[in-house]
Amino acid sequence: TREGFGDCQLQVEWMVPKGLKPSGQAGANSGIFLMDLYEVQILQSAGNTTYADGTAGSLYGQHPPLVNPCRPQGEWNVFDILFTAPRFNEDGSLKSPAYCTVLFNGVVVQNHAEIFGRTAHAAPASYAPHAAKLPISIQDHGDALRFRNIWVRPLGN
Repeated sequence: TREGFGDCQLQVEWMVPKGLKPSGQAGANSGIFLMDLYEVQILQSAGNTTYADGTAGSLYGQHPPLVNPCRPQGEWNVFDILFTAPRFNEDGSLKSPAYCTVLFNGVVVQNHAEIFGRTAHAAPASYAPHAAKLPISIQDHGDALRFRNIWVRPLGN
């Protein structure tokens, strides 16, 4: 997005086209970055094995999904995401962490899960102070994923 968002509700429909040969994190990998910092993982997780906190619906590197409702290639998946942005004190210290609830094809896979900080690969997450509203982005690994019917609405402040 060009516009920044803090607390928000976001819906994203995504699909991995038929015929791809994903292997772990390769071949069908993307993500939704809330505030350009906190990732909800997109991955072909039906019939594709990878590490638990890297599967579709995970808060990448932090929380595996509670269940795997991923549809097969060629079928649309839907994320309904409720996000509460972190709050920082005037001195830059963390006042309250971010939280995320994710419904994946109508199934709760993250239930008000605490986000431990900025998404990082193979490194501990940590917070650094940032603006109250930042853009939402879709990660691009160059894989042939499709997206449609993306909408967002601010919540609260």
